[in-house]
Amino acid sequence: MAISDQDLSDFDQAAEQAVALGNRLLEQSEDADQWEVASGLLAGAVQFWLYTRQPCGDPLCESCGEVDSAEKRMRKLLEELTSSAEESEYYHSPNDANVGRA
Repeated sequence: MAISDQDLSDFDQAAEQAVALGNRLLEQSEDADQWEVASGLLAGAVQFWLYTRQPCGDPLCESCGEVDSAEKRMRKLLEELTSSAEESEYYHSPNDANVGRA
């Protein structure tokens, strides 16, 4: 699925705002747990993603074909999640267990 310039701009803006929200939440409380905040952001993003991928109800709708069942939506979600993770500058860490040490 090709992303148009407008969609890319919306995508980038949403991603930047999610990171900014996470940073604000962490700054608001010195006791905030980074993992809890990150997991909460992810849970909210998943909820919103699933909400926006509900099929229209027309069993012949071609646009909804790739998301017309819970299983198909989950596959699509995992594909997008994997792609986003692998494209992240944080995907690999110098502290990963499988990083060679000289």
